[in-house]
Amino acid sequence: MTHNHIRPWRNIYRRRSRRIMVGDVPVGGDAPISVQTMTNTDTADVAATVAQVQAAAEAGADIVRVSVPDEAATRALREIVAESPVPIVADIHFHYRRAIEAAEAGAACLRINPGNIGRPERVREVIAAAKDHGCSIRIGVNAGSLEKHLLEKYAEPCPEAMVESALDHIRILEEHDFHEYKVSVKASDVFLSAAAYQALAEATDAPLHLGITEAGGLVSGTIKSAIGLGNLLWTGIGDTIRVSLSADPVEEVKVGYEILKSLGLRHRGVNIISCPSCARQGFDVIRTVEILERRLEHIKTPMSLSIIGCVVNGPGEALMTDVGFTGGGAGSGMVYLAGAQSHKLSNAEMIDHIVEQVEKRAAEIEAAAAGEGDGSEGAAPGGRREIA
Repeated sequence: MTHNHIRPWRNIYRRRSRRIMVGDVPVGGDAPISVQTMTNTDTADVAATVAQVQAAAEAGADIVRVSVPDEAATRALREIVAESPVPIVADIHFHYRRAIEAAEAGAACLRINPGNIGRPERVREVIAAAKDHGCSIRIGVNAGSLEKHLLEKYAEPCPEAMVESALDHIRILEEHDFHEYKVSVKASDVFLSAAAYQALAEATDAPLHLGITEAGGLVSGTIKSAIGLGNLLWTGIGDTIRVSLSADPVEEVKVGYEILKSLGLRHRGVNIISCPSCARQGFDVIRTVEILERRLEHIKTPMSLSIIGCVVNGPGEALMTDVGFTGGGAGSGMVYLAGAQSHKLSNAEMIDHIVEQVEKRAAEIEAAAAGEGDGSEGAAPGGRREIA
């Protein structure tokens, strides 16, 4: 439910950065923080890769990255780009020809470190290709693959080494009058990543791509990413994010949105507020929430739903959500609509009825937004509007 009064204690003041374009997606400036993922298919398998890109886009991915390790991948890239509903980033390591081929194939962005692709003339060719084909570039520094001279200088991966690497690569691009770039300084260690990003944010106005690399499986990686990315985003750092999980790319997108939603930075779909359940619950809260999460995946409208098992906290939570249900005992509970108590409902009818009410409320919100004619797709708490 939208609350239009400002709450200063929940405001996040984003770092000022330049804005670049990744295809038709703005990154940096005052653009919404975009959510990215990366395919894990063989890029040469066009059908499998396109299917994964489309699934990620349906889940809300704004940008999808694909690995381009060889000529077979760059040959497939043109068709993948043509069929993709979102901009495609080509992930390049070392081989300058792959970068040129990817730009020619229509990639919206090249993930490449210009200092790692060889002689100066090769760097010039890659930058020329990016300019000619409207590609942006992501400088992707990783603690696990720092340049040899920096490891010798600093003895180990550290924030100073990562930032120096990033600034060295930035210098190369700017010497060739190329400014459509964003930067990442990723590590699998949360402290190292956070410190590197904080230092880099002070050293450049480039948009920053956030990530905790190789974060782990679905549960452990989600927790590590939420801590690392959440702390940076809370301080206003970050213009686009990728949650790196050993899991389906769709899960990366979902986790990315949950992190942004928890901070009020981006809103998409139903934010379910639910209790962990206890002996006071008037219905099976855990099972109910599991079912509702599945049945409400099709809702893209930013809105909130509270599912609380008893009357201790239920009414208070329901007053702050678009739709709510609070267990009341005797096999029934209370439905709340737009923050007001509405009607009693049996537990047996609850799930279908809640889905119906959420769909109805989503349609009302969309109609109201269309009537405003302001082009926004959802209202964030505290009066801020974010594009979903």
